[in-house]
Amino acid sequence: ASTCACARAHMYYPFIPYVCYGSRFIMQKVDFVIVGAEGVAESGGIINKIGTYQIAVMAKELKKPFYVVAESYKFVRMFPLNQDDLPNLERYRSLDTDYDSHPSIDYTPPHYITLLFTDLGVLTPSAISDELIKLYY
Repeated sequence: ASTCACARAHMYYPFIPYVCYGSRFIMQKVDFVIVGAEGVAESGGIINKIGTYQIAVMAKELKKPFYVVAESYKFVRMFPLNQDDLPNLERYRSLDTDYDSHPSIDYTPPHYITLLFTDLGVLTPSAISDELIKLYY
C-alpha cells in the first residue's frame, strides 16, 4: 500500500519494509522512519504493534527522524510513562488469559518521535495534549 501511494504521488523512494533480523544494518541505510499507530497517548507517545519502540530507539541512536502517521480519532486520553502503564487487556490480545505470554503492543515515549502527521496537521509530540483539549472540551 505504501509503495502504491508513493507511485500515485509520483514519489519514487525506495521502500524498505521492517524486518527484525539485521534491523540495525538496514537502519543505517535509511533517511527516516515512518510508522503508523494504533493509538496516540496524551503525552505524545504512541501505542503500536510490538517492535515499534525498538525501531524508535535505533532511529534515535542513529540520528534518523522517526515520524508517525495517525488520524486524530486515535488520540486517547491516556498518559502512560512506560510499558507497564498499558492495561493488560490491551497488551496481551490473545484467546487465553495468560498474562505471562508475549505482549502484542508496546508504548513508544514521545522523546523518540520527531513529528506526527495527522488529519489536524503536522504536530510535535508535545502538541498532542493541546489537540486533545480542543477535541474533548
